[in-house]
Amino acid sequence: MADPRKSTGWEDRCDHCGDIGTGEGGGRDIGGGAVPAETALPDAELHAEGFRKTREAQRGALAEDYVELIADLIESGQEARQVDIAARLGVAQPTVARMLDRLAADGLVYRRPYRSVFLTDAGRRIAEESRVRHQTVEAFLRSLGVSPDTARIDAEGIEHHVSAETLDAFRRALARPR
Repeated sequence: MADPRKSTGWEDRCDHCGDIGTGEGGGRDIGGGAVPAETALPDAELHAEGFRKTREAQRGALAEDYVELIADLIESGQEARQVDIAARLGVAQPTVARMLDRLAADGLVYRRPYRSVFLTDAGRRIAEESRVRHQTVEAFLRSLGVSPDTARIDAEGIEHHVSAETLDAFRRALARPR
């Protein structure tokens, strides 16, 4: 049997008594708040499902970012030109051109020669769904005291990985009177 006081290198060791973890409640003090300690790995199928969902979200995240940005540009009265998309995403124009080809093949955008990019009905639906998720996550982070700039940046990544159940919980928390 392993010595429970022996560190694996991942735990925090108490400066006073040498115990691993925070002791009280079986949690760990991370960034000033106690976080419950997990006692065992989740079931393999459940564990794999989490990783599958993350991979699916990563595949769709880029397309969602593009269509959301294209919708934002169009709705703000600007054209969604390849050069503008590249500048706002911080990528090279050839990268945008390849992604626009993929989005066109997927039926999310269309282009006309010497004109900007336009969204199909399917592209508009995805852009709106992504925007709503982003706004919900950003509002929730702000309600926790996260600064507006940080909340906007963090929401940009979280929006693609959050489940419908978690979004609903965010909305319920936002709807509660303060």
